Amino acid sequence: MQTVLGYQLAQASVVTNQVFEAAVETAHQLRKVEYTVLALVERNDGLTAAQLASALAFTPPNTAAWIDRLSRRGLVEREQHTSDRRALHIRATPAGRALVKAATEQVCAAEAEALSRLTHAERLMLFELLHKVATCRPGRKPPRVP
Repeated sequence: MQTVLGYQLAQASVVTNQVFEAAVETAHQLRKVEYTVLALVERNDGLTAAQLASALAFTPPNTAAWIDRLSRRGLVEREQHTSDRRALHIRATPAGRALVKAATEQVCAAEAEALSRLTHAERLMLFELLHKVATCRPGRKPPRVP
């Protein structure tokens, strides 16, 4: 099974899921998808729901539901597009920016601890290779993440 990428990724995700759950989900009541949406909105100020849906390969209704959840928590806000009245810009609120910053710092520290058996160079290589794998999706570039 060491040569089956899907198996190895699944096994590695057990570690990263546990790290995320402890560092972000439990600590901040923020699911992975919510963290991802919030991080993308924070890093790409003013993007539209359509752009977000495309980056994440979500359907527009699912994207709207996640934006609604974050909006109810006061983490993102919608703003009318200046030239297209049908479109809305999505922006992270100050509370959303602070939360994603804290969550990112915590999950990165927890991942570094969990991956302490890897050298710094190995961690960089792992990130680079995983990014390349992510770009293999037909017609899609992976979303920009923190």
